[in-house]
Amino acid sequence: MNLQFKLLPIFLLSLALSLSLVSCSEKKEEVIQNQTKEEVIEEKSNEKIILFFGNSLTAGYGIEQDLAFPGLVQARLDSLGENYKVINGGLSGETTAGGVGRIDWFLEDEPAIFVLELGGNDGLRGIQLSETKKNLLTIIDKVQTKYPETKIILAGMQIPPNMGPEYSQEFQSIYPEVAKEKGVTLIPFLLQNVGGIKELNLPDGIHPTEEGHKLVFENVWEYLKEEI
Repeated sequence: MNLQFKLLPIFLLSLALSLSLVSCSEKKEEVIQNQTKEEVIEEKSNEKIILFFGNSLTAGYGIEQDLAFPGLVQARLDSLGENYKVINGGLSGETTAGGVGRIDWFLEDEPAIFVLELGGNDGLRGIQLSETKKNLLTIIDKVQTKYPETKIILAGMQIPPNMGPEYSQEFQSIYPEVAKEKGVTLIPFLLQNVGGIKELNLPDGIHPTEEGHKLVFENVWEYLKEEI
């Protein structure tokens, strides 16, 4: 018999074994890939939510959203390996009344931590202080009623004395009053070391620059890290 024909069965057997090994290897790799995808999906589903609910300060008016303080919070959490997803619910021009109107839409998913930053526009517009306080209480009530386990942080705000010193002082006092009444954590002044400092704000003198947001982030992180 020709030597070529004698070697043919051996060659075919070797080829079959090789194909079988390749097939097993591919299947094993596919299983590993699927497991990895499943783990990623599971990790995503287990992400805890931090919802920042506010106005243009939260939205990052005038700068890239990732550079606003909520985005900086996400970056810090990622660097620490914490499984949190930050949602930026900031809307430029938002008042506390507007916040009452749209909060339900943001509560479809339970936030582990809810940071409320509203009221500044009320103060700049001279809205009745009792109305501002009532709206802040209402927003917190909605969160606490739907999600009793959610930790709530209220960002305190101050305004220039344009409306008179008495109005400004009463406005500032709303935040500790609301925090005490509802038993939530208070950031005494969100814009500490930023508000009124020209080089840390945009030309409008109200909204922080990128550098300003870094300091706002530190103000927020001081209290937020205790709730993580």
